[in-house]
Amino acid sequence: MAVSLDIIIVNWNTGMQLQNCLNSIAAADQETFEITRVVVVDNASTDGSAEHLSMTALPLTIIKNARNLGFAAACNLGAHFSAADYLLFLNPDTRLYRESLAGPMAAMRKPIHQHTGIMGIQLIDDAGRISRSCARFPTPSLFFQKMTGLDHLFPSHFFSLAMTDWNHLQTRIVDQVIGAFFLVRHSVYQELNGFDERFFVYYEELDFSLRAVQKGWKTCYLSDFQAYHKGGGATDAIKDIRLYYALRSQILYGFKHFNRFTAFLVMLGVLVIEPATRSGNAILAGSCDPFRNTLKAYAMLWHDLPNWFRTCREMPDKSFFPETENRNGAS
Repeated sequence: MAVSLDIIIVNWNTGMQLQNCLNSIAAADQETFEITRVVVVDNASTDGSAEHLSMTALPLTIIKNARNLGFAAACNLGAHFSAADYLLFLNPDTRLYRESLAGPMAAMRKPIHQHTGIMGIQLIDDAGRISRSCARFPTPSLFFQKMTGLDHLFPSHFFSLAMTDWNHLQTRIVDQVIGAFFLVRHSVYQELNGFDERFFVYYEELDFSLRAVQKGWKTCYLSDFQAYHKGGGATDAIKDIRLYYALRSQILYGFKHFNRFTAFLVMLGVLVIEPATRSGNAILAGSCDPFRNTLKAYAMLWHDLPNWFRTCREMPDKSFFPETENRNGAS
């Protein structure tokens, strides 16, 4: 019986990138497995990117939402009726190469990866460089270093959430791979009940990956196979909104995975320390746009405080998350 794969793509105003992504899927090697569905979940795009897609040799399903449900909810919607062995959550600003699917699908079936629940591959940017696409699980100290900018000012002495200190040239077990190419065993997805939809966007794959580790599964970064990833995508035009959701998700993550006292400290840092750091960096750089985006993002964050704080309070109190990070990022 052929191994099956469903591909879920969440789209929001990505223009021709969506069509290019679909074309690359159709051109990828599929001889050793079967793509049973390619599901495009369109989150109320207004640019026509999900309209009149040219026909490809793909089992394409398009789901059109009347409003933007967010990334996590759209992923769950796309995967809801899947019966495939594997699920690939793929960003529309990616383009696959010939072996981008066959390579990791074959790797997942090897005995060495029997405990690997999630796999990512090497991502290449516009300049042909390898993107730093893996991250460490956030801990209170990592959040503090991020808020204060210490990870950027003194990178040789302080950790960063993103594994920018590692060249991504080797295959290894990591905490998290970026959600742009997120290959998951369907059984693991079901065991975890999918993505937590309280994360509208950002941190949802970090949360998923941490819950997978807690269930005994591993995440593998596979350096032998590549895909192109533009990065930023449609959110480049709305950097203030993008920052708002990133900050909101950071606070939610703290309340979900830390104890109440630590979570409140994280929230305080996000609301008080981080805006000062971001504004100061923008002023020192002589750039007005980052400063304006920071002000707009925090205006939205404070305006929506009752809603997201209510969500935080509903999360169960957790014991302190141990700080297991090391300089190489493996855990």
